[in-house]
Amino acid sequence: MAGNLTIPLTLPQWDGGSRKIRFIHLVDQTSFRLTDCPNKSSVVPLFLGADLFSNTDIRTENHPRHHAKFAKKGLATKIHFSSEFRFHGLKVPTVSNSLWFYSVEGLFRVAFEMYSKQEQLAVLENFQDVWKSQINGSPLKTSYSLSVQLDFAISSNLHDIEASNETPSQPLHCHAGRESVDAYGSDRSADHEYCSFSKQSLHSDHNQLVVSKVRQKLHSLDDKLSSVTLSYSGLETVLLLLENVDRCINGNLEEKDVTEAVLALLKAKDWGCVYSSNLLSCVGRWLGQQFHAANSSISQKVEGFKVHHIERISDLPPAEELATELFPEAMQTLLLHWMGLSEESTLEKRHSEFPILLLILEFANHNLITGVAHVLYSSLICK
Repeated sequence: MAGNLTIPLTLPQWDGGSRKIRFIHLVDQTSFRLTDCPNKSSVVPLFLGADLFSNTDIRTENHPRHHAKFAKKGLATKIHFSSEFRFHGLKVPTVSNSLWFYSVEGLFRVAFEMYSKQEQLAVLENFQDVWKSQINGSPLKTSYSLSVQLDFAISSNLHDIEASNETPSQPLHCHAGRESVDAYGSDRSADHEYCSFSKQSLHSDHNQLVVSKVRQKLHSLDDKLSSVTLSYSGLETVLLLLENVDRCINGNLEEKDVTEAVLALLKAKDWGCVYSSNLLSCVGRWLGQQFHAANSSISQKVEGFKVHHIERISDLPPAEELATELFPEAMQTLLLHWMGLSEESTLEKRHSEFPILLLILEFANHNLITGVAHVLYSSLICK
C-alpha cells in the first residue's frame, strides 16, 4: 500500500444488550477481514480487549498489564496495524497504531472471571458455536503485524454478516474539520481523531448500514425457509412478525398489532424457571415503570373520589367497584391472574378476594382509600 493512503475502519460489533464487543477476523500472519468468511474454520475471530474489559472492576490504566497476562497464555495478542488504517470510534496512538485482541477462549476466560452471571450466560449462548469452530486452534502469538485487509465491507453483527458478491465496495469517507479524507485519497490528519463525522453524516451512514443489514437478514431468512422445516405454529409466528415489520416500515403499526406479536413470542416456547427468567425480569421492570409513571393521574382520580365521598367515607362501594373506578385495568388484570382469579373463577371467590387486591393496589400506588388500608398503613409505619 502506498504511504499516503488512508483506510478508515469501522469494526463489526456483537451487541449483547449492555455489553457490546467489536471484533475482526484474522486470516493469516499479515491479513484480516471485517466481514465473515464463508470458510469459518480458516479464520480466527478476535475480540477487542478494550470492549471485553469495559464495565468491569479493572481500571483502564491496568488494562495493559492484564492484557499481557492473558497474552502469556496465548489467549490475547497485540495487533500492530499498518499506518494507513484508522479506527472509527477508537482513540489509537498513531505512533504504534496497535490494539489488543482476544481469542474466543480468552473472551470466555474474561467473561467467567469478571462478568455477571447474566452476562456470562449471554456470552456462552452467543459464542459457543464460535468456540466449537476454534476448539482445535493454536494459541495466539503475542503480537501480529497486519497490513492487508481482504474486504472493505462494513459490518456490525457476528452472525448476520454476508459478503456481497454483487455490489462492489464503495470508498469510505470521513471528515476532518472542513476537509474530507477519502479511503482512496490522502490523509491530512495527525492522529485518529480525524474521523469526526457531522451528526447528519453519521445518521445517514448508520441508516445505510442498517438497511444493508435488513436486506442481508431477509435474504438469509429466504434461504432458511427453503431448507429448514418449521412447525405450523412456528411459521405462523414468523408470518405475524414479518407482517408487523411491514407495518412498522409503513408507519401504521398499532397497539393491537404489537400485542399479538409480543404474545406470540412469549408463547413461542417455555422460557424457563420463574426465579431466573431474564425475560420475566425485563417485562416486570417495564410494567413497573409504566405503572409508576401513571401515579400522578391515579392520585388525581383518588383525590376527586374522596372529595365526592367525604360525607360517606364509611359507606364506600364494593372493593371490585372501587378498583375498577380508580385504578388502571392493566393493574387489576395482572393481580387477578397472579392471584389465580381469572375469568373462570367463581364470582364468590372473586368477591371474597377482591378486598385483598384493592389493598395491594392502594399500597402499591401510595393512595389509601379504605379504612382498612389506613389502619394497616399506620400500624406498619409505627413498627
